[in-house]
Amino acid sequence: MNDYFQFKKFTVRQSQTAMKVGTDGVLLGAWAELTAASSILDIGTGTGLLALMAAQRNTKAHIDAVEIDFMAYQQAVENVAQSSWKNSISVFHLSIFDFFPSRLYEHILCNPPFFVSSTPAPLPNRTLARHCQDFTHEDLLKAAERLLLPQGKFSLILPCQEADELIAKAKSLNLYLSRVTRVLPTPQKAPKRKLLEFSRIEKTIAVNDIVVEFSRHQYSPEYICLTREFYLNL
Repeated sequence: MNDYFQFKKFTVRQSQTAMKVGTDGVLLGAWAELTAASSILDIGTGTGLLALMAAQRNTKAHIDAVEIDFMAYQQAVENVAQSSWKNSISVFHLSIFDFFPSRLYEHILCNPPFFVSSTPAPLPNRTLARHCQDFTHEDLLKAAERLLLPQGKFSLILPCQEADELIAKAKSLNLYLSRVTRVLPTPQKAPKRKLLEFSRIEKTIAVNDIVVEFSRHQYSPEYICLTREFYLNL
């Protein structure tokens, strides 16, 4: 795998991070409703991908990005510094538990650890990025509730089972699902991921599907439309 990923308007260097650029992160960064937000928080930024996508989509927003893993933090700092939006993004090396900013946020993003009850990865930093051990989905919801403005939105992506469990838990914190997109790898396959948006206001939920590919590297029109401002060859 390459130690960098080239997008149309920025480069993500990823040699020092456990989690490389993938479809999930790009989908979330392109799907979340970010263009009207003046303040955005990326929890667990990794390489800085979501923060950079947010900055490209909304040049007027200030974006804070938090990362607990030091190597990933350094990589995110490097990627931000070499982008066109270094003055719009601040990267913090600390746990979200210890993050107490002077502001609340209009939009919070997270591509969180997925796995709740699976075997940990052999590398500690990959386990930290992929498995819910020291940072559970309940912890994530509590952090979002603490840091979200009354009118704010919270967006993330999860496997379908974990997404459904998180939706139920969110209600206890008065975070209500407002939009969901089911992600199908191909038209013949069941959804594998769900893109979720929460707010503090209970309302009618907008539901739709997106197909990624019809066949290998033959992307669907809706996927191309959503991600074409980022991928080089779309």
